[in-house]
Amino acid sequence: MTVLNDRALNRAALARQALLSPADTPVLDLVAHLGGLQAQEPQEPFVGLWSRLRAFEPSSLSDLLTGRQVVRTHLMRRTVHLLAAEDVLAWRSRFDAMLRQRVLATYRGELRGVDIDRLAAEGREVMADGEPRSMSELVRAVAGDRPAQQRRALGEMLIPALLPVAQVPPRGLWGAKGGVRNVLLSSWLGRAVAPLAPEGSDPVGRALVRRYLAAYGPATSTDLRAWCGLAGLPAAVAAVRGELVSFRDEHGRELLDLPDAPRPDPGTPAPVRFLPAFDNAILGYRHRDRIIDDAHRGLSVAGDRAVLVDGRVAATWTTEGDTVVVTPLVRLSVRDRAALAEEGERLASFLSDGAGDRVRIAASPG
Repeated sequence: MTVLNDRALNRAALARQALLSPADTPVLDLVAHLGGLQAQEPQEPFVGLWSRLRAFEPSSLSDLLTGRQVVRTHLMRRTVHLLAAEDVLAWRSRFDAMLRQRVLATYRGELRGVDIDRLAAEGREVMADGEPRSMSELVRAVAGDRPAQQRRALGEMLIPALLPVAQVPPRGLWGAKGGVRNVLLSSWLGRAVAPLAPEGSDPVGRALVRRYLAAYGPATSTDLRAWCGLAGLPAAVAAVRGELVSFRDEHGRELLDLPDAPRPDPGTPAPVRFLPAFDNAILGYRHRDRIIDDAHRGLSVAGDRAVLVDGRVAATWTTEGDTVVVTPLVRLSVRDRAALAEEGERLASFLSDGAGDRVRIAASPG
């Protein structure tokens, strides 16, 4: 079986993530291809799309949100993602059990004795009028005489575990500020969420395997689970295995892939790319050796924005006023610093709507 080293896996992932060369596809198509963008920080997906598209206008994503073609909702790993509306409607029921289990893992004690089915029914009754509500407003409406210490747990169980909801604009629009206000997906999109398929069939699981490999492969089955958070996917993998090809990584783990998906030459040049916080190009794997060193792995879950140099995480970035500030994690060559400065200027111009292009790069670590 062919062995793919980390550099080969890196170039394959970058190609499929539109980070090797920018894509010319419509924004909605790229959001769907990626299986959504992590979005708990509302402005971060704009940077993720800017880094991946040849000509990205922030208004194009804002228009998709207000036009209800893209939705902000909890899904993968119980984190907020931007997803194509069609995917949310098709996939959501498959995630219900995982969402409930993750809430219970945190709040089992607080929720002891709570009738979950009754809580769900009460929540649906309140939200049925289609009015946007915050979590606290919903909890106040259903809490009744339940003790105050339960209320946070009740809110976390209601949204999103029990109630499929969308976070409505202005939350998530370019340059806008707004608190989280929720509407049932069925009210927001005018269609019901697809019901869970009969036990044993799992068409959503099979679709997720294919979609994941198209955007993240070659990858292990544990990488797939790390991306979406779902258990019970081995059966889906087995069902589509005849469509797939297999490789090994340098540690002997089996990698699955779509036969015709791009696997560029490992020597293919990779340009500097600025990633937003919590980008799935990093978080979408259990085994992240292809893109980030173990020494820096903690940065990917702490919300640090990463910079890729030669395809790997080599720096972090933030903003100070209208200046993009880059902090190297490794020693960078003069050529790398020049490429960082050039791309950083482009990013600064994007973030300031063309008002400035200042970038500052700190000294490399000793």
